[in-house]
Amino acid sequence: MKSTAETYGGMARLIHWASALLIITLVGSGFRAGFATDPEVKLSAWSVHVPVAVFVLLLTVFRLIWWLRFDRKPGPVGGVPAWQETAAHWTHRALYLLIFVMLASGIAMSVMSGLPDAIFGTAPMPELADLPPRAAHGIGGRLIAAAILLHAGAAIYHHLILKDRTLTRMVSGR
Repeated sequence: MKSTAETYGGMARLIHWASALLIITLVGSGFRAGFATDPEVKLSAWSVHVPVAVFVLLLTVFRLIWWLRFDRKPGPVGGVPAWQETAAHWTHRALYLLIFVMLASGIAMSVMSGLPDAIFGTAPMPELADLPPRAAHGIGGRLIAAAILLHAGAAIYHHLILKDRTLTRMVSGR
């Protein structure tokens, strides 16, 4: 379950891929809700978006506790230039920062608007566009989508072009 100096352990891989799937779901449902004009489409997207966001919050906190308390990240793959290691380090930090900005702005919008009441059918659909956290949430959504593409692109580059173990150790643990 734990990572070694060479590869990611089963728990780290599970958290990574579950987070990836859930965050991609959030990006998709968020853009769907954000660009929809039909209230039913918005409600449908928010009905997915809000509970998945809560799960991402819990999973991200668990991930940080896992890394800080129970596990260690493997060392860098040999032969990777220092600038790529630095870029990977800061891209991961940016992803964490963006996740927390998105969660904080989403929670703020939910509280300010009464969105949970609308999702559970006890209140009318709120308008989120005029809320102050909406701008940060919209910009953050675009930035996190770009960071995900950068992260996935780098993994594919390492796997197909450099043919190193960067992706393999997150997929199979070998």
